[in-house]
Amino acid sequence: MSKMSDTATTIEDLRNTAAAINDAANWLAKAFSSADDTATVPVTKAPAAKPALKLEDVRAVLAEKSRAGHTAEIRSLLQKYGANRLSQLDPSSYKALLAEVEALKDAT
Repeated sequence: MSKMSDTATTIEDLRNTAAAINDAANWLAKAFSSADDTATVPVTKAPAAKPALKLEDVRAVLAEKSRAGHTAEIRSLLQKYGANRLSQLDPSSYKALLAEVEALKDAT
């Protein structure tokens, strides 16, 4: 089997195991809750992790704001985060930079 096929099989096995554990937890919650008990045990799903921002995603937002007349402000913000160009920016700063860039008002 190829490495990708092994990985896909492992991922599918993990998903099946997670579903089985969830089913067992639901069964246990139902089995051990009394008829007098009005409170139920909520079954929660793990929050889905947000995908990390990519350079291309940030570049697209910056390009749009630059076309809207904010080139100087964007350059200033990049320098604030220690970079002269987006490619030099530490990926851990993407989120903060985007927050500030999106706060820029479009020129009318």
